[in-house]
Amino acid sequence: MTTFILNTIQQIIQAANREQPADLILKRELSAPHGVSPKQAREISKAVFAYYRWLGWLNSQQPLSAQIQKAAELANAFTKNPQEFSDADLSTRAVPAWLHDQMEVTGSFSRALQTEPPLWLRARPGHGKELAEKLGDCRLHGNSVQADTLQYFGTKDLFRTPEFHAGEFELQDLSSQAVGWLCGPKSGQTWWDACAGEGGKTLHLSALMQNKGLIWASDRAAWRLQRLKRRTARAGVFNYRSALWDGGTRLPTKTQFDGILIDAPCSGVGTWHRNPHARWTTSPDDLRELSALQLKLLRNAAPALKPGGKLVYAVCTLTRSETTEVAAGFERMPPELMALTLTNPFEPALAQQSQIWLWPQNAGGNGMFVAAWSRTQKNRAGKLPIPLK
Repeated sequence: MTTFILNTIQQIIQAANREQPADLILKRELSAPHGVSPKQAREISKAVFAYYRWLGWLNSQQPLSAQIQKAAELANAFTKNPQEFSDADLSTRAVPAWLHDQMEVTGSFSRALQTEPPLWLRARPGHGKELAEKLGDCRLHGNSVQADTLQYFGTKDLFRTPEFHAGEFELQDLSSQAVGWLCGPKSGQTWWDACAGEGGKTLHLSALMQNKGLIWASDRAAWRLQRLKRRTARAGVFNYRSALWDGGTRLPTKTQFDGILIDAPCSGVGTWHRNPHARWTTSPDDLRELSALQLKLLRNAAPALKPGGKLVYAVCTLTRSETTEVAAGFERMPPELMALTLTNPFEPALAQQSQIWLWPQNAGGNGMFVAAWSRTQKNRAGKLPIPLK
C-alpha cells in the first residue's frame, strides 16, 4: 500500500460521519480529477469498506494507519479461511449491540455481512446472454424469470463501457430485481413507483411492462428525479411520468393504479455487507422514525389503488420494526385490503407466503422484506381509507 493510497484512505475515514457517509465520500473523491487510477480506486474502496466491516475487531487506541492495516489482514484471513472466525464472535462484533433486539443475528447472516458483495447487472429483456458475451467475466443467474440477470466478476469500470452508455444494462442488486419480479406488472397497466429515488425499480418495472402502459415515478427530492430523467433517457424508457411527492395526503395525481410499489426509506440493514459504514451510524431512534414514515406512506398511497390492484411494500432491511410490525400496523387500518400470497423467486418450490424474506446469505443480494396486498372492495361505509396526516 503506497503512502498516497494510505493517506487517501485515512482522509476518507476521518471525513466520514452520519451526514457524510463513507460511500458518498468515496464516490465523490474517486470520481474527481485527483489522479487516481481505476486500480487505485478499487484498492482504496476495498480498504475503506474493510475498515468498517472489521471495526468491531479494531483497537481504537492504535493509530488509524495500524487499524487500516489490521482490517485488511482480517479481511484477507476471512477470505482465505472463514471458519477461523466463530459464529458467536461474528454475531457479536460485526453489528451494533442494539440490532440483537430487532432481529435474530445468526452466524450465517453475520458471515454474509463480512463478505464482499457480488456485483449484479440487469440486461435488456432477452439480451442477457448477448451482454455476457460482450462484457466477459459474467455469469448468467439462471432460470427463465431471471434470464437477464448477470453476476459480474471483472474489473472494468462498467460505467465507462459502450454497452452501459447504450442502455444495454443497469447495475441493480439481485434482491432489488426480485422486487420487480414480485410486483409482476403487465404490459399496458398503470403503476406508481411511489418512492422512486433515482429510478432503479422504475426502469425495471418498465422493462417488465415492455415499455408499454404508464408508470408514475415520485420522490420527495427533485434532484433524484432529475437523475431518473437522465437514466430513463439512456435506457430508452418513455412510458413514465415523474412528480414530487412528500408522502403526505396530497397525492401527485388523481390516477387510480393497477399497482403501487412502496419501496420505502429504511435503515438499510440488509445492505450492510455493501455499505458497512451504515452499521455504525444507524440507531434505534432511526428505526422509530422510519417505521412511522413507512406506515404513513402505505396508508396515504393506498387510496390510489384500483379494486383488484396490487400494493407492494418493500424495504432493504430485516428489523422487526420496519417489516412485520409495519405490515401488521397497516393491516389493522384499511379493511378493504387483503394480504396477497407471494412466491419466493429464488425458492419457487416453497409454499407461497404473504411475506417474503430475502437473506443475503441465501440469494447473494441485499437483505429484503416484501409484503403485498390487493384491494378487494370499498369498506362497509363505501369509502376508501382515511389517509394519515
